[in-house]
Amino acid sequence: GHIVRNWKVRWFVLLQDKLLYYKIEGGKKEPSPKGRILLDGCTITCPCLEYENRPLLIKLKTKTNTDYFLECCSREERDSWALDITGAIHAGHPVQVQELHRMKNSFKLLDNISLHDIVERMYDSSTGIKLTRNLDQGNRYKETFTGSALVDWLISNSFAVSRFEAVTLASMLMDENFIRPVGTRSTEAMRFSDPSEKFLDDSTALYMFSESSKKNTSSKEEVQFNISELSGTIVKQGFLVKQGHKRKNWKVRRFVLRADPAFLHYYDPTKEDNKPVGGFSLRGCLVSALEDNGVPAGVKGNVQGNLFKIITKNDIHYYIQASSKAERVQWIEAIKPLT
Repeated sequence: GHIVRNWKVRWFVLLQDKLLYYKIEGGKKEPSPKGRILLDGCTITCPCLEYENRPLLIKLKTKTNTDYFLECCSREERDSWALDITGAIHAGHPVQVQELHRMKNSFKLLDNISLHDIVERMYDSSTGIKLTRNLDQGNRYKETFTGSALVDWLISNSFAVSRFEAVTLASMLMDENFIRPVGTRSTEAMRFSDPSEKFLDDSTALYMFSESSKKNTSSKEEVQFNISELSGTIVKQGFLVKQGHKRKNWKVRRFVLRADPAFLHYYDPTKEDNKPVGGFSLRGCLVSALEDNGVPAGVKGNVQGNLFKIITKNDIHYYIQASSKAERVQWIEAIKPLT
């Protein structure tokens, strides 16, 4: 409410240019709206974390600087409303609306992403993630946070634009041992072979910072590359998801395609040194799209689709996922002339 700051149940109807809300009497909405929110010039914040005990909020700020706080019944409902309201705000710009829907299931992450920076922000006493005590099957855990709270925090701090991206990013934090699961729900999820199910966007899944989360060193051996193979002209670059050779898990990597000489290198976006973690010559390689109606031999885990394969002249198989069929076609067409 604007005068009395209490919370009331209202029936909302989204139109092309406004959001109407009605009082409910006797389980039915009244015929005339109680009020309206004009969407022209509105800005939307979702998730809105201004109320610590209300994690399911959407905030709308009108062009006259009036704030509306709308609480939904579930995270799924909140995100669905937020997407549709954002689409109505940008109704005159169909390209933006298409981009919003595409981003819902996108692997695209920020180019300059650094997990060290994210963890430092998470530790901040005023703007970081709120640490709480939680009880799980009789066990008490200090300084923990839930999976859904971390997803909300990553989105509200602009590290991700969708819950799908935030879960991917949280999984990377867990893979690099910045955070770890505690309690039954999150620990059991670690047993899944599917990487997308290891981190849970769930209010009952508990996580905490790892002891090593403040250490900036890595025990992994660095891969050495010849300077000449990194000197080629960059033809194409972008984020794709690659299956690992040993653990067969899927990780987001930034791929860089170079010509003269023709090489494809991939980088870990969590590292600040901007050195490739892998790469290979494209001479003599075979590249092909894989059908989405079945999982090929050699591929493990949950494949979202848009998969393609590169076989090197040494018969090493690389399995890679793009975020869309169009992006897969673009990568294949860029790689083929260089083989």
